[in-house]
Amino acid sequence: MTPLALMSPLSGWAMPLEEVPDAVFAQRMLGDGLAIDPTCGILHAPCAGDLISVAPTGHAVTLRTDIGAELLMHVGIDTVALKGEGFEAQVEAGKRVEAGAPLIRFDLDIVARRAPSLVTPVLVTNGERFEIVRRLLGRSVAQGELLMELRAIDVAARATMATDTTTAGLRLRVPLPHGIHARPAALIARRLRDFDARVTVTAHGRRASAASAVSLMSLGVRHGDEIGLEAAGADAQAALAAVAALLEGETAAPGRPQAIAGADQDTGAAASRPAAGDALPGVVASRGVAIGTAAFIARAERSVAERGAGASHESAELARARDAVRERLRVLAAGEPGPRSEIATAHLEFLDDPDLVAAAAESIARGESAGHAWRSAVRASIAALRDLGDTLLAERADDLLDLESQVLAALAGETGSAAVELPERAIVLADELLPSQLIALDAARIAGIGTARGGATSHVAILAAAMDKPMLVGLGAAILGIEPGTRLWLDAEGGRLQVDPPRARIAAAERELAERAAREAADRASARMPAVTADGVQIAVLANIGSAAEASEAVSRGAEGCGLLRTEFLFLDRRSAPDVATQAREYQKVVDGFAGRPVVIRTLDAGADKPIAYLPQAREDNPALGVRGIRVSLRNPELLATQLEAVLRIRPLASCRVMLPMVNEPGEVERVRELMNAAAARLGVDAPPALGVMVETPAAALSAAQICEVADFVSIGTNDLTQYTLAMDRTHPELASELDGLHPAVLQLIAATTLAARSRGRHVAVCGGLASDPLAVPVLLGLGVLELSVVPALIPRIKAQIRTLTHADCRALAEQALALGSAPQVRALLRDAERRTHPQASAVLP
Repeated sequence: MTPLALMSPLSGWAMPLEEVPDAVFAQRMLGDGLAIDPTCGILHAPCAGDLISVAPTGHAVTLRTDIGAELLMHVGIDTVALKGEGFEAQVEAGKRVEAGAPLIRFDLDIVARRAPSLVTPVLVTNGERFEIVRRLLGRSVAQGELLMELRAIDVAARATMATDTTTAGLRLRVPLPHGIHARPAALIARRLRDFDARVTVTAHGRRASAASAVSLMSLGVRHGDEIGLEAAGADAQAALAAVAALLEGETAAPGRPQAIAGADQDTGAAASRPAAGDALPGVVASRGVAIGTAAFIARAERSVAERGAGASHESAELARARDAVRERLRVLAAGEPGPRSEIATAHLEFLDDPDLVAAAAESIARGESAGHAWRSAVRASIAALRDLGDTLLAERADDLLDLESQVLAALAGETGSAAVELPERAIVLADELLPSQLIALDAARIAGIGTARGGATSHVAILAAAMDKPMLVGLGAAILGIEPGTRLWLDAEGGRLQVDPPRARIAAAERELAERAAREAADRASARMPAVTADGVQIAVLANIGSAAEASEAVSRGAEGCGLLRTEFLFLDRRSAPDVATQAREYQKVVDGFAGRPVVIRTLDAGADKPIAYLPQAREDNPALGVRGIRVSLRNPELLATQLEAVLRIRPLASCRVMLPMVNEPGEVERVRELMNAAAARLGVDAPPALGVMVETPAAALSAAQICEVADFVSIGTNDLTQYTLAMDRTHPELASELDGLHPAVLQLIAATTLAARSRGRHVAVCGGLASDPLAVPVLLGLGVLELSVVPALIPRIKAQIRTLTHADCRALAEQALALGSAPQVRALLRDAERRTHPQASAVLP
């Protein structure tokens, strides 16, 4: 047979694999070949063939030649860690390319500076079928010059596997920082040669042999992805244990592969067991505290047949299952207004997403079963969303996972979520909790919720807040090692979960909870009374809300208006932007719900940190520092003009104020005012509503005097202001406990803002998370803030607290706080003041 000629994919220096500064390549774990130290930044196809895989980060490709040889070209060493920086793939997996076609463009300077080496291995990964009969080494080569020649070899029939039918299965969450890329794939394949077992890996609805490093890489497994491992043969169990141990050893982060709790899996064995008294840090998703016992909720991974019984039958089955789920969701969507109905509406959108349905239909046409096709389509969408590295989109991916479970259950003939028996005062623990799982639980038995993963703005977190259940997310895999029935103290005020706390602490906490319940009842009874300090200063207490459904609840809790209406609820989870009529209708519902009380409508706060599918938005390395808030609106003036026109249609318009997010300078306000005045002229509106800004950046705080020249009011968003002042990502689980709005630097910026605003006669409010922190209220009042906009559940408590304060004492407290050096010092000062004011307050609970 004529050898296959392979041309050099790069210009550079050709060298033997032994000289590659990486053991995986140097020891030929991935295959035989050579390497090139490149002098150009374009990788070309060495011959014609089909692309098996293209790394999502653009640093590697695998090409199958016309004679079946599989060629891996890996640009640089450890370049997967660059996460795509400096790389630009020119092709897609599944496409055919001709010899010399550009495959990858890469920036030589960036890769040389960021990676250990630019050396690029060119390997034959299925060397059992091909031999290299010629290769150029130790010399300079030009792109397109003959580099190697391959020839197919005869392979004797391999001995069949032992007839032992032992099988084993395991599901893992991959802890590798960069997923299963070249190195771990090679190590897995090599390690399994020692076992009498066939091991397959399932991920994203696809399967691959673990004995093939290329097949493993083609699955595109990323950090945190769930994979299924199945083994058959005499050494099945040992082979699975070896893969799990290898994954643990390969990860650069501490911890072990996290088993996914299933119907037949011991959840507690998934992680090391925390010791009595251990306090696990987490991110607050719904405020509150609870004492209770651990109860686990696991999501069983359903087994689905890959092959179907014919396209017509499977199509009908999928349609039947989707119809059943659709009917249940419609009932929920049409129920009492609130987060539950809104989430059901969003799930209806996902259920009928045309791309999702089309992908499943294509799989069915290829012979897959309805369940396998649906899972494949959903998992592909989930992988795409999570790969974006965006917190909000990752949380929407959880909704897709929920829909996957609901449709698979309907395919199996199940009519609803199986009932889960909870103990009294359960602290519900889970790896991740899906909205449908939470809805199915007996809310009366839930004391609190904690999850290993998940986000503070996920739909399940929104549900928990609506149910008034304290919730912590991001607690880590350690919670999966807690024994069911263990006594827990969940502190979703301070952000920690304590395991088996001492009896004295439990007793003190129980007393405090009882006292809290009594205080809350008294606070609710006086919630409609005004919030006036003991020395006669009136403070307005309004509500932050995210939908029309929350308006009546806020009013019932004593809200004197809406200080922040987050309009994103109208724009997210849609295929196109809402029109003027749709927006005006929803805004009118909010205004009607507040019955003449003031309503502050914030314009769309979106961007790369909170992306919207139908808005063109490039991926950003630092989305919190990118095109977001007012920047998005000004780059999409038609979208902004539509929103402003919708607001101008509200009646009575005098109840409304418009607020702009992420403003940095006066010119941004002036441009929006021009658009609003133009819209008002078209509609014949003589008096447009007041136009204000959110102060969320140090730049806005320090420029407050200039901004107040063109803005009618300001409202301080302390969440982002704290993030930008302290240079800490507020979604980062490791930094959550350190990100504190009571840091003196943040308080200095609040003081600067209130001083500048007052000097120009402008109204100042705080609508960020600090306004909902009772410990922070006195210092905010002392800094000159006369309006607080808080989460509805805390309005009675905040108003009752204000009545116990004097404005003079608050000013003195604020001066002391500004002179301190850290947030913990400020909190200690405020707790001491609280104990002096309320000596009965317990030190056990914050």
